[in-house]
Amino acid sequence: MATQIQYDRLGDPDVLEVATVPDPVAPDDGVVVAVRAVGVNPIDGKLRSGDRPSPPIAAPRVPGSDAAGVVLSVGADVDGWAPGDEVVVRNPRGAYTTHLVAAASQLVRKPAAVSWEQAAAIGVPAATAHQVLVSLGVGPGTTLLIHGGSGSVGRAAIQLARRMGATVVATGSPANHARLRALGATPVAYGDGLVERLRAAAPDGYDLILDAIGSDEALQASFELVDDRSRIGTIVVGPRAAELGIRAWGGGNPIPLTADELRLRDDGYALALDLIVEGEFEVDIARTFPLTQAADAARLVESGHPGGKVILLP
Repeated sequence: MATQIQYDRLGDPDVLEVATVPDPVAPDDGVVVAVRAVGVNPIDGKLRSGDRPSPPIAAPRVPGSDAAGVVLSVGADVDGWAPGDEVVVRNPRGAYTTHLVAAASQLVRKPAAVSWEQAAAIGVPAATAHQVLVSLGVGPGTTLLIHGGSGSVGRAAIQLARRMGATVVATGSPANHARLRALGATPVAYGDGLVERLRAAAPDGYDLILDAIGSDEALQASFELVDDRSRIGTIVVGPRAAELGIRAWGGGNPIPLTADELRLRDDGYALALDLIVEGEFEVDIARTFPLTQAADAARLVESGHPGGKVILLP
């Protein structure tokens, strides 16, 4: 029997329940993965709470969109994968489980040098960061401001942007400044006087801005720092993007990602895995929890200050 975390109504982490269900069977074009680690993302809580709209709940819903594990069984039409293969699953649905069904096309081979926790941590952050940076036009000589640099997407974006040749300034609380600096960004604290501090951090101005926090303070500062709002992109306040005149990728944006943007997100998985192996990409794991303590993990993530990625271990 498989164990999964599910909810049948919207609400706070207390609506999450531990359930036992029959082991799934691999579809002809897919596999069953014995999950070794699950990444907990802010979107999980937004969907569960109703802060991010989703279809009505018709059956118990299993959260989670980052997972890594071992292929347990393969469908009749699957080539190139076999039981025992260690994999990262791209964009899974219902990752909070011990047994995950995935299409063969969703699998990325996990290098032996990458831990289960690292493998489960890279999906949403690295895939999102890679796509957004490319879509924004980050490249050599650009100066990029990241609002919310200490979040998982922000930390990934700092490292990838620096690798692309950009100068990076990132906002964050003072407690995270040493880490932001170590990742390659100039840290700037939130709060009164933010615009002045940001201007001092980049006297020649900013070419591009990535909003990964969605606060009114961050948005207003962005508008004061760049004249062309098409140079501002958000992954948080998608529903307001058109009204604000900024670009948006996800974050509740009613305009779905394009085929090219989806491809860039898929590319981000393999890129991050390769860079981890090469020692050029770091993943900060804040804490791990047993799968059955998913509610406690959710509370930590939703506190807004986990200090890195939170991982569930089935």
